Amino acid sequence: MGMFTAFDINASGMTAERYRMDIIAENIANAETTRTEDGTPYRRKVVVFEEKNSQTPFRHVLNAARDRYSGTGVKVTGVYEDEWTEMKMVYDPSHPDADENGYVTYPNVSTITEMTNLIDASRAYEANSTAFSASKNIATRGLDILQNG
Repeated sequence: MGMFTAFDINASGMTAERYRMDIIAENIANAETTRTEDGTPYRRKVVVFEEKNSQTPFRHVLNAARDRYSGTGVKVTGVYEDEWTEMKMVYDPSHPDADENGYVTYPNVSTITEMTNLIDASRAYEANSTAFSASKNIATRGLDILQNG
């Protein structure tokens, strides 16, 4: 593993987690949006990561060479709409988006779930930041040793 590979891995983790936090913020901001541009209620979005620069599934790499290094971080493979969580139906016949029975379809966004995911993403970002700082300190210390001989 090269000296700068650790920086790349941690930076990719921080970038991915920052993007995840942006999507979580979008979900929270649209928790009450009953009509989007296409006329449907907002649907919660979920970010998916995968190992970066790996040609084989993780389990194969892990089983074949537990002591070898593989990949160089993570990448966002996509942002998908949450199709498995049901939308909320609320009776409010005075709402402009109410159906003929008086029910309004609200987004499938749970603020509690989003805040939990936000804490998870911020802790993962913090862990990557700490690892980045540790790698930087190790590299700096190595350069100091070389310089002072």
